[in-house]
Amino acid sequence: MTATQAPIVKAPHAAGNPARKRALLALIGIVAVIGAGWAAYEYLVASHYESTDNAYVQGNVIQITPQIGGTVMAILADDTDYVKAGQPLVKLDPADANVALDQARANLAQAVRQARTLYANNGSLSAQVVLRESDVAKAQTEIARATEDLNRRQSLIQNGAVSKEELSHAQTQLANGKSALASAQAGVAAAKEQLLSNQAMTDGTSIEKHPTVLVAATKVREAWLASQRAALPAPVDGFVAKRTVQLGQRVAAGTPLMSIIPLNQLWVDANFKEVQLRNIRIGQSVKLTADLYGKKVEYKGTVAGLGMGTGAAFALLPAQNATGNWIKVVQRVPVRVALDAAQLAQSPLRVGLSMEATVDVSNKDGKMLADAPRASAMVQTAVYESLDSGAAEEVRKIVAANLAHR
Repeated sequence: MTATQAPIVKAPHAAGNPARKRALLALIGIVAVIGAGWAAYEYLVASHYESTDNAYVQGNVIQITPQIGGTVMAILADDTDYVKAGQPLVKLDPADANVALDQARANLAQAVRQARTLYANNGSLSAQVVLRESDVAKAQTEIARATEDLNRRQSLIQNGAVSKEELSHAQTQLANGKSALASAQAGVAAAKEQLLSNQAMTDGTSIEKHPTVLVAATKVREAWLASQRAALPAPVDGFVAKRTVQLGQRVAAGTPLMSIIPLNQLWVDANFKEVQLRNIRIGQSVKLTADLYGKKVEYKGTVAGLGMGTGAAFALLPAQNATGNWIKVVQRVPVRVALDAAQLAQSPLRVGLSMEATVDVSNKDGKMLADAPRASAMVQTAVYESLDSGAAEEVRKIVAANLAHR
């Protein structure tokens, strides 16, 4: 070392920063607490619920279609209108149906009178049988008298007390009597055949139940129903949607004219991922919110059933997963959620609205699939029953009017 060089002195190590260490430890602690809290929440709370925002309101969209063809004369309801069950919605021209009904009425009246004639003929034909039988008895009496006369003359012919001419005349009388007897017996047989033939058309039934009357009555019912179906009633209470019918339009049977949506019969189809279905059971409670009302309105629902396939399986063009360019996509299965009717009345929904659904899966005692048929009809209407009862009353009146002088 030269005299001009200064000695190298090593600096002591800097002391550690305790504040920094405490901050790092606190951060680590916070992260650990958050992780533990998240794990506890996931295990104790979140694992008991399955949620999805892929849920939509569904309902019965009841199409109004005519059962007969005709020309539209009146439209009595429009989109957004509320209608009651049985209220007329569309009226068709009833002229053709009324003509057919008048003809069916006349045919039924004629059938009743013809049936009355058949029953009346039974009496006259029975009288004919009695008359023919009396002819047989008369012929038999004549034969007996002629036989006795012939026998007497034959015993006297040898004594010359009776001429051969008288004997021949007695023989002729006997032959004529036998011929009359044969004719009378044939008449009895023919009369009995006519009576049996007529009785075959009347035995075991009344005029009202006679087959020809029933056939004509069926035609009256058919024509009556056609005339009544010129007015299309609403099958249920609901709101009109998708009206396409126009005044003066010629429509065929089955043509969609409008739809009725009963907003008290809505449900939600919540589409859950495959991995979310393992714990979902029928009967589990569901909480739902609609984008229409936001979080302030919460609906209470119940799992009513699980779909039988994914949306892709029922698509118009289902995916061909067996191809070489297959890419796995997580599938969804619709879960039907029944809604509370009181809540629907208080906060009405619409078909197609978006919903968020959260299913409480903590209770897994329920079934994944229904194992028994439905105990009663899902939906039904009694609107059309009155039409048939009116037809029956019309038939009764016609029959009664043509039996008045029986």
